[in-house]
Amino acid sequence: MFKDLLRNFLLAFIPLFVAVDSLGLMPIFFSLTEGMDRKKKNRIIIQSMLTASAVAVIFILVGRIIFKFLGITIEDFMIAGGAILFCISITDLIQTEKVRRLSPESLGSVPLGIPLMVGPAVLTTCLILVPQFKIPLTIFCVLLNILIAAAVLHQSHHLIKFLGPTGSKAFSKVMSLLLASIGVMFIRRGIEAFIQ
Repeated sequence: MFKDLLRNFLLAFIPLFVAVDSLGLMPIFFSLTEGMDRKKKNRIIIQSMLTASAVAVIFILVGRIIFKFLGITIEDFMIAGGAILFCISITDLIQTEKVRRLSPESLGSVPLGIPLMVGPAVLTTCLILVPQFKIPLTIFCVLLNILIAAAVLHQSHHLIKFLGPTGSKAFSKVMSLLLASIGVMFIRRGIEAFIQ
């Protein structure tokens, strides 16, 4: 029983961990908040965490109703979602910068909360995980990953010093490769389910 619960948790948690890409956010956050005091940085982190959590939970709860209304099947979404994950990962692998400098007032909500912390990759992964692992576990895993991302951002200064700019970028590229693989897996599973 405990082994099954742990296995389900890890199967739901790991794809979301890869999709959120906490360490990939770190250099972006560091560059966007450079020169800001600790209090302002903490306010931005809390704002991004609340925005990302609200959007993720609402999408998990309402997403399937929208699907039913539009006549979209989970197989359709798996194939489309896998393609999106693959494209996002390829873009992340090619691009050196994910965002441009924005005003501090909107920084927490956009782009850090949405779409960097919780974007198409996370939302797609959530909707694909819900049929397998149910809503409570999916919500728990996505909120836990958002919390981890916020903690990483809070410690970004120390972590960047430890990894170095090159190390954090390299880790982000590895995460993008894993995300590409997960995207291919979703496409394969969607096609297999559609054929069956």
